[in-house]
Formats: sequence, C-alpha cells, structure tokens
Amino acid sequence: MSAALAPRRRAEPMIEGEYHFTVRNFEQIATFLRAQTGIALNEAKATLVYSRLAKRVRKLELADFDAYCAYIETPEGAGERHQMIAALTTNVTRFFREPHHFDHLRLKVIPRLVQVAKDGGRVRLWSAACSSGEEPYSIALTLLEVLPDAARYDIRILATDIDPNIVAKARLGVYRDDAVQPIPAGLRERWLSRERDAAEKTWRVKDEVRELIAFKELNLIGDWPMKNRFDVIFCRNVVIYFEEATQKFLWDRFKSKMAPEARLYIGHSERIDVSGYVSDGLTIYKLDAGAAR
Repeated sequence: MSAALAPRRRAEPMIEGEYHFTVRNFEQIATFLRAQTGIALNEAKATLVYSRLAKRVRKLELADFDAYCAYIETPEGAGERHQMIAALTTNVTRFFREPHHFDHLRLKVIPRLVQVAKDGGRVRLWSAACSSGEEPYSIALTLLEVLPDAARYDIRILATDIDPNIVAKARLGVYRDDAVQPIPAGLRERWLSRERDAAEKTWRVKDEVRELIAFKELNLIGDWPMKNRFDVIFCRNVVIYFEEATQKFLWDRFKSKMAPEARLYIGHSERIDVSGYVSDGLTIYKLDAGAAR
C-alpha cells in the first residue's frame, strides 16, 4: 500500500453500527491499551472493542469514536481511561479452575507452608490476576482444608487485578448458586453462607475466609509495591494476551518475587520460555536452584 493511500484506509469504517468506528479509532485504542496494560489486540478483536466501548460512547453521549478517542486523551478523560481498560480486559474465571493446580497446592506445597507457619514463620501467597475472586478464594479454601485455623498464623493471600470494578466485586465475595457448584460440598457448607436476594439465591464467602485475603488494584506491567517474596504465585490465563517481549519480561519479573521454594502456577495455554525455572508439573514451575537469580 502506498503512503498516499494509508491515511484514507485508516479513516475507513471497520464496523457498520450505531457509531462510526474506523481503522484509526481501533489503532488508537489498541495502542493505548498495549501501553497501559501490555495487552495486545489485533484487528480480529475489532468487533469486541466496538461492542464493549459503544456502551461507553453512548453513556458519555458522544457523537462517535473520534470523539471518544479524543476524550480519553484529555485530563478530564482520566476516569474514562480506567473504564475503558475495565471494559476491554477479560474476566473469565471459576472456582477451582484447572483442578490439578489445587491438588498440587494441597498435597505438595501447603503441608510445608503449614509447618513454616506453625514454627512462627511468614507465609504469603499471591493471586496475580484475581478477576472476580474465584481464584484467591479457591486458594484460601484449599489452605483451610488443610489448616482450618489458618487465621491464627502469619498466613495471608494477596489478590490483585488491574480492574478496580472487578476487585470491588471480588472483595464482596458474593456468588450465584451455579457459580459455587465447583466448590466441594463440605468446603462450601463450612466456609460459605447461603443468602437469598430479591432475584436469586446467592452464597457469601464467610468473614473467616475473606480476612485471609487482601484485595488490591495492580497493573502487572506497572509498579509492584510489594517488598517481600511469595511462597506461591498464581498468574493464569493472563500472559497469553501479551506480546512475546512482555511475556518474557513478566516471567523474569516474577522470579524476583519468589521465595527459594516457591511455586508459580500458570494457565493451560501458557509456557515459560525464559531461564531460571524448572517444571514441577503441568503448568507448574519452581526456581532452578542451579541458576543465578
């Protein structure tokens, strides 16, 4: 394509809908999202971008996506930039997703951590992309299955996500009846309480579980304020949305936050291709003791 044709192509509509949405609009939004979050969007995601952000254009009563893209670049659009990121990030999760991770955690990792805690040591676990909370609560329930009085010890779970709206939902710990079905019945009856609102039956995670977890907003490619290392890190089904260079950057970065015997659990479609790790099971990694850190 010649340079003369490129500007016209970028102004062409990508999607015919309620609002004018051009190649240029998509490129501006994709560039912003990649810079802020590390998430890379290709043009196959144009329909998703349009459908999720058209609601924002409508709510703000803007004329089209040109106006929207201009608005998010202004100081007044700071709040909307957060809303845009929230709209475009994926929050697909469920309790005890990829059950083999929790079996490994319960059988091979938690017994050692329980002993550390009982000996007066500090134990920290991190759900690095907690979404609506199912993952950190599954971690907590797995811990409580082995150590029901975990709250007596210096054991805490950090749960973080880039989306403040989803973090707030996770902190509430309220889930529909169908959402909690993957939780083993004994754990569900002991650590969740039944509720019924005006529309449907729900379950609330009990305070004893919620008090083990600190929910925080965190951008994985931004600053990490945590000063200490973790014994367990879950970072699953997130890195697949990043470009290869960002993936490698994060895998290297996690090493600096892992205690010597720590385990890193990643998503079923993800692989670690940087040095310093060795496999400890399917999509489970530990630090290579022979590698320089």
